[in-house]
Amino acid sequence: MKIKELFSGETDNTFIQFFRYLFVGGFAFVVDYGTLMLLVEVFGFNAKLAAVIAFILGLAVNYILSTLWIFKSSKIGNRLAEFAAFALIGVIGLGINELIIWFFDDVIAPRKPLSFIPEDKYYLIGKLVSTAVVFIWNFAARKFIIFNKNSKSEEEQK
Repeated sequence: MKIKELFSGETDNTFIQFFRYLFVGGFAFVVDYGTLMLLVEVFGFNAKLAAVIAFILGLAVNYILSTLWIFKSSKIGNRLAEFAAFALIGVIGLGINELIIWFFDDVIAPRKPLSFIPEDKYYLIGKLVSTAVVFIWNFAARKFIIFNKNSKSEEEQK
């Protein structure tokens, strides 16, 4: 495998797609996490509400970049339906995200197991944990449910 293949051209190679998804997911994470911190720390939003808003922005960034750079062939012929499926997987990820942030914010924080972290900042640790879990869920579900269309025609396969 050449380095150029990691960054350019269409591919159905799962390793290359995962590699690219690290960048796309990383950028979407920066949008998501930055928005979360901005809404909570600057504008005083509730952490769980801010997490929903931030997640939606990260989802939009992820979809746009994923369809432009990573997943070129879709099982779904209609872009609106494709986005709906992409979003549904994201909503499941959002549920996982919210559950983990709730757990850190409402269950772990009051116990203060890490005394050097203020109780009102445990939601940020929860966000880091949820990011890893949701990243794996999103990639696997999107790759194998939406974008795992075999790019070769039936005649080419024979």
